[in-house]
Amino acid sequence: MAYPTDLTEKQWEQIEPIFKEKIGNYGNRAKWEKKILVNAVLYVTKAGCQWRMLPNDFPPYSTAHNFYRRARISGLWKQIMAHLVRKTREKSGKSADPTYSLIDSQSAKTTSASAERGIDGGKKS
Repeated sequence: MAYPTDLTEKQWEQIEPIFKEKIGNYGNRAKWEKKILVNAVLYVTKAGCQWRMLPNDFPPYSTAHNFYRRARISGLWKQIMAHLVRKTREKSGKSADPTYSLIDSQSAKTTSASAERGIDGGKKS
């Protein structure tokens, strides 16, 4: 059964080489295909459900969770995200790596002003 969170073939083709690079030339001896495991992870993250509530169309929840956990520890998800950011930037005509970043003024620490007001917070009581 297809879910809205499932990767399309085109999307899978973008990240499949990263998985092949991690596996190497030894082939995939795993019982479940990586695409199905990625789809299971995407389902859980998008639906916000618990791993145990993963539909039966996916691999067992313990298998999907272990795949997610191993990929997180090895840095695979960060590698995939960096790859997709580079591709997106190149597609929009920008350089693959950003040269600068902007920080919103709302991100600046503003607690220093509270020290002047005291405990009542400016209520003048």
